[in-house]
Amino acid sequence: MGCFLLTVGSNPISLRGNFVVYSRVTLMAQEHSRTRRKIPNNLRYPRRGKLPPDLGANLFLKNTTNTTKESYQPGIMINDEEEDQEQDENDDDDDIVWESDEIEAIASLFRGRIPQKPGKLNRERPLPLPLPYKIRPLRLPMPKKRTKMASPVLFSSREPLSKKVYKSPGVLTGLAREIKSLPEEEDVSSVLDKWGQFLRKGSLSMTIRELGHMGLPERALQAFCWARKQPHLFPDDRVLASTVEVLARNHALKMPLDLERFVGLASRGVIEAMVRGFTKGGSLHLALMLLSKAKKGNRILDPSVYAKVLLELAKNPDKHILAAALLDELGDRDDLNLSPQDCTAIMKVCIKLGKFETVEALYKWFRQSGHDPSVVMYTTLIHSRYMAKKHREALAVVWEMEGSNCLFDLPAYRVVIRLFVALNDLSRASRYFSRLKESGFSPTYDIYRDVIELYMVSGRLAKCRDVCKEAEMAGFKLDKQIVSQLLQLGERYSK
Repeated sequence: MGCFLLTVGSNPISLRGNFVVYSRVTLMAQEHSRTRRKIPNNLRYPRRGKLPPDLGANLFLKNTTNTTKESYQPGIMINDEEEDQEQDENDDDDDIVWESDEIEAIASLFRGRIPQKPGKLNRERPLPLPLPYKIRPLRLPMPKKRTKMASPVLFSSREPLSKKVYKSPGVLTGLAREIKSLPEEEDVSSVLDKWGQFLRKGSLSMTIRELGHMGLPERALQAFCWARKQPHLFPDDRVLASTVEVLARNHALKMPLDLERFVGLASRGVIEAMVRGFTKGGSLHLALMLLSKAKKGNRILDPSVYAKVLLELAKNPDKHILAAALLDELGDRDDLNLSPQDCTAIMKVCIKLGKFETVEALYKWFRQSGHDPSVVMYTTLIHSRYMAKKHREALAVVWEMEGSNCLFDLPAYRVVIRLFVALNDLSRASRYFSRLKESGFSPTYDIYRDVIELYMVSGRLAKCRDVCKEAEMAGFKLDKQIVSQLLQLGERYSK
């Protein structure tokens, strides 16, 4: 009986006849032979049965068997006893021991809210902030204001045609141009009938005023007569006031026989329109008569009407007495409400009348009313103090203008340079003269004359000649007095 000895690795294997003695090794076949899949250890060698779950501990916190994946490496033989020992060591490593406080801390995360520290179990929260709509006092409901969209073109495109027409200045002034182009024998109804359905109350007032600016009071009266026949356009005080003002300005308005009765029945807007029309037309006696009748009838008119009449009266020195009486009448009013333009106009009138205290009072009232003076009001105040020989007080107004970053215009430069000439301040006068030209203004003849006189008083003959040459290049011809003074100054320095 033959005997063969096969050696694999370091373990000899005896083969006797047809009997093969298998040792506890695993033999690796060749690469092309079929391999058997290895059974996992937990199925081959089950250690013990499963225990019932511990209800006291959280099952999610227990780390169960941490199975390790074994990779199969061909050509290596592993002993079963060694595998058992390694498995036992892995089991000992995988069994993590948790202490009671750790388990309690981690288990509390799964129970819900963590209990607070003792002492402040009922925490006091601050009160919520008051809401504006809850603390606002109760009042009657107000209508919602219609807010325009960000794009005015889109908003206007959605409006109906009637709303685009009755308040559009372009359309209303275009009606006046169409009426002007009509033949004399044709009535204005041929134009207005086409637009009558789109007009509203007050629309034709702009058209009538435009006809007055064009010098067509007859057409304005025809437009008013057409509006009277339209039930949706009349009665309207705005159209009536515009017609009355146009007719009064063009001397085409007939005065009523009983003026006192007319003043008592007419509206305030119509009376003010008549006064404005008479004032612009030069009929100041009619305007004053209407104001006196309104005063007797206790009709209170707008202060702007008085300002316009005062400004026209102050232009004529013979009527300064009437202007002073009207100014006193305006000063007696308690509800003095003047716009910046009207306030400045009355200040100019007071300067012509020599009432410089009234100018100061008006300026003080204007500042106390919360308004900011304009460059025109500053210039008027400087001129008033210059005329009152209060040069230092006028200089304080100049520094106030500079501090408020007020931009100077040509009249402001003229008054300020005249003030520095009166103070004999050559450096500041020349500085503001240079600033005037740097600002793009062309000096007037009186500015050239004041600067030349100041240089002559200071003995600056070369500067005088330069300014004279500049004035002649600007187209001004020096008067004989300036020329004679320059000649005398030149002869004095030549000697």
